Amino acid sequence: MALKQIKNKIISTKKTGKVTKAMESVSAVKMRKSQLRAFESRPYVHAAMRILARLSASEEALQHPLSIRRSTGKKLVVVVTSDKGLAGSVNSAVLKQVEELMRTGVSFDVIAVGRKALEFAQRRELNIVASHTNISDAITVSDIADIAAAVMSAYAGSDTYAKVEIYYQNFISTFEQAPTKRQMLPLDPAEIHYIMAGIKPKVGKFSGNVDASDAVINYQIEPNATAVLDVLIPQLVQILLFHALLESKASEHSARMVAMKNATDNSKEMINALTIKFNKARQAKITAEISEIAAGVAAME
Repeated sequence: MALKQIKNKIISTKKTGKVTKAMESVSAVKMRKSQLRAFESRPYVHAAMRILARLSASEEALQHPLSIRRSTGKKLVVVVTSDKGLAGSVNSAVLKQVEELMRTGVSFDVIAVGRKALEFAQRRELNIVASHTNISDAITVSDIADIAAAVMSAYAGSDTYAKVEIYYQNFISTFEQAPTKRQMLPLDPAEIHYIMAGIKPKVGKFSGNVDASDAVINYQIEPNATAVLDVLIPQLVQILLFHALLESKASEHSARMVAMKNATDNSKEMINALTIKFNKARQAKITAEISEIAAGVAAME
């Protein structure tokens, strides 16, 4: 490789390193905010799941349209990814789970949350019931009302779907995220306890194990069970979806920060290697020129 080509490659690698360094810094700020929101929401979600766990095994809740089990029907899969790439395997790990579901031959439709999920469903020619993209990092429960409404109306509106599942990245730490599958509908007491175990904070008021023995409480509901459950259960489904999106956002920014840091480190290593190569090539050229001069002087003598 010529000296000019090596020099141009060093310059372009330095520019790339500056871009990845800037992206790392931006992702670090977003990561801290999203991690804080995810951690702060966990006790709230855990408390909501405790209420749902206590209600879900009651006779009234078991007869609710969102709790009735169906023996036939397709799956409705809510796939949560990011809108942007450059985040390591945070999206591909979730989409890989969907691909595994496809290989089993199970019939399912998709609600795509995030541009990567939408593009994946379009490439695989999956039936897309609804799609939601460009979701803000500062997401609130009210912001996901449309997504939750699409999920519940698709399930309760007909007998097409036997189960609704959600696939997303669960945030564990800055360097670790786990692709996760959860059953949203029908409401299942066993699944709710499993969800609670997964979102349980490590420390704090709700860090203790949940005792399943006192999960069912006979409530006296006014004005009647149907009126209360029609309001409460959809709100709790929204909270579960809200939790999944918060965890996904925290995972996305953490993975992107780590990916950009690795890219910056790799660019530095490449610059060092190219600089050594440049210096060796330049030294070889100088040595060759000195040899030519010395040979010319010797010939003239």
